[in-house]
Amino acid sequence: MAKSTTIFVCNSCGHRAPKWLGKCPECEEWNSFSEESIKTNSSNSRQKNSQPRKIVQSITEIAGGEAQRFSTHLEELDRILGGGLTLGSLVLVGGDPGIGKSTLMLQSMGLAAKQGKKVLYVSGEESPEQIKLRAERLGSLSDTLLVSSEICIEDILDLVDKIKPEILVLDSIQTFFTRELSSPPGAIGQVRDVAFKIMQEVKPRGIPTFLIGHVTKEGALAGPKALEHIVDTVLYFEGEKNHAYRILRAVKNRFGPTPEMGVFEMRRDGLIPADNPSEIFLSERPEDAPGSVIVSIAEGSRPLFVEVQALASSSSNIGMPRRTATGMDPNRVSLLIAILEKRLGLHLQGEDIFVNIAGGIKISEPAADLGVAAAIAGSFRNISIDPGIVMMGEIGLAGEVRSIMSLESRLLEAERLGFSQCVVPILPKNWSQPGEGRLKIKPVKNLSDALEAVF
Repeated sequence: MAKSTTIFVCNSCGHRAPKWLGKCPECEEWNSFSEESIKTNSSNSRQKNSQPRKIVQSITEIAGGEAQRFSTHLEELDRILGGGLTLGSLVLVGGDPGIGKSTLMLQSMGLAAKQGKKVLYVSGEESPEQIKLRAERLGSLSDTLLVSSEICIEDILDLVDKIKPEILVLDSIQTFFTRELSSPPGAIGQVRDVAFKIMQEVKPRGIPTFLIGHVTKEGALAGPKALEHIVDTVLYFEGEKNHAYRILRAVKNRFGPTPEMGVFEMRRDGLIPADNPSEIFLSERPEDAPGSVIVSIAEGSRPLFVEVQALASSSSNIGMPRRTATGMDPNRVSLLIAILEKRLGLHLQGEDIFVNIAGGIKISEPAADLGVAAAIAGSFRNISIDPGIVMMGEIGLAGEVRSIMSLESRLLEAERLGFSQCVVPILPKNWSQPGEGRLKIKPVKNLSDALEAVF
């Protein structure tokens, strides 16, 4: 006989409590608990408990082998996934509403369906008629692309048993619900339990599954953080809505490298993979502009070159100058400003300083430190840097320039793009320059040497 149990779940972290609490003991959020009712069947639970557990095996006795993959026929997406879609994998695609997650999925699934794959696309946000209109615009119409607007996960799994698709897409995870919970779709318990049910069903069948999820204002995936631990791969779709370019970033991947990044251009007919994103980000760079520097960052296996822009102007707020950064951590910018003041004697206390990463891209790698510091110093001194120079290196608190990863691949890419000089950290002994030697390497020991090399 079914029994109903009432629990309280924190909407921020998923912590469960038998009674309502004003403050969550796990994440310390106030007024975050919501009531949920769980229906349990005692007879079923006894039957499950009576089943024998799987025996313990030696790891050397387990049959192994490489994961089986197949292509999504979007080159950038395949590379981010580690070479293609793995059988039985659970992929979470997150991003802001309207950024292009559904477009990316429908476009890639349309290409897979045209290659003979049977795809089940389940949308809780759009009707089948709306999905067809989008598919016509993207050129994704195919007889093997099946769509449904069902939102009950038990009914969806029945469809999976009946249709037996080769790929499953659920758009979006916040719109589905399970009958075992009385809370509405999108509640933290619903999101977690729906994802867990999907994982239990698709992995034994070997069906690769995409889950689409929205991102909150704080930049976290809507729903419990535990959702990221359930899935095999977590992809974030980023980009400014005012820019045509979108960035798909892998922050977790059990079947491939992380972090990995792909660049797409949003057009009316869909997302077009960018073969050479560095040339795209550098195409509109102004010439002889003080405060403009090219830096090299590494996103997974791909070196990427972007433009850093800085503007230093006299502040009208006495004692409280503005420090604004777009595309990178403002705290990191404040740290570099303090190093410039302490180690080089630049009087920046009365300057409003603005830093922008052109193209709407967001960077977090410390290898951009050297370029950001040079851009700020160049704008402050009103001196432009040769457009043929690229800078890369991390700056320590003592003003020293520290080594970075993947230096050889960055230098090869810089030579291919036609740069003439590259400012890098001190090179190790017996180091040999990669490529054809057209790129002039300038190793520097500290920030002072770096600025002397470019000004």
